[in-house]
Amino acid sequence: MLQPKKQRLNKSNMVGPLLGGSTIFDRVKHMPEDRIIVGSIGGAFGVAGDVRLKSFCADPQAIANYTPLTTDKGRIFATIVVLSQTKGSLIARLDGITTKEQADALRGVDLFADRAQLPHLPDDEFYHNDLVGLAVFDAGGAEIGRVKAVMNNGAEDMLEVTGAGLRDSALIPFTRKIVPTVDLASGRVIIDPPEGLMPDSVDPADG
Repeated sequence: MLQPKKQRLNKSNMVGPLLGGSTIFDRVKHMPEDRIIVGSIGGAFGVAGDVRLKSFCADPQAIANYTPLTTDKGRIFATIVVLSQTKGSLIARLDGITTKEQADALRGVDLFADRAQLPHLPDDEFYHNDLVGLAVFDAGGAEIGRVKAVMNNGAEDMLEVTGAGLRDSALIPFTRKIVPTVDLASGRVIIDPPEGLMPDSVDPADG
């Protein structure tokens, strides 16, 4: 299944790496609500049309179970055959891709599955895509910024928060204590970070 973003268990992988100069926020903010990004193509492997496939699923090979997968331009891949694994990716065969040139032309292309095909998550678990772009407020109701990305530092899941009032991005551990509220319906999260976690605010006099 696609690895959900958990508040209680820190097992998630990053939902979308930075590819082709775009950010996760750039790619997710216009994503239809009925689609979830499940992988990305890393280019050709060999000369027979096989591709390097980055899977964002908890079980990487499970990406083949969620076909048909589509691209943001509407191309449909009805079949994915996982052949093997290599460092950082799977080696896979996509239907209709038979040459190295065709495979290389897909480098950086994201693959999406219909949300209905993916496992239903409990109330305290979230797909990373659903968190990116949410407004971030503190426990006093002041808006801080927005979730730019969801990542994992190897030990815990983090929300990267950016805002006009912050000098730098803030990395917020995604735990129930620090992120007590995630309200997808209203498009917001509430954070209660301990002292010293947030970067300095921008001084209006600096502008």
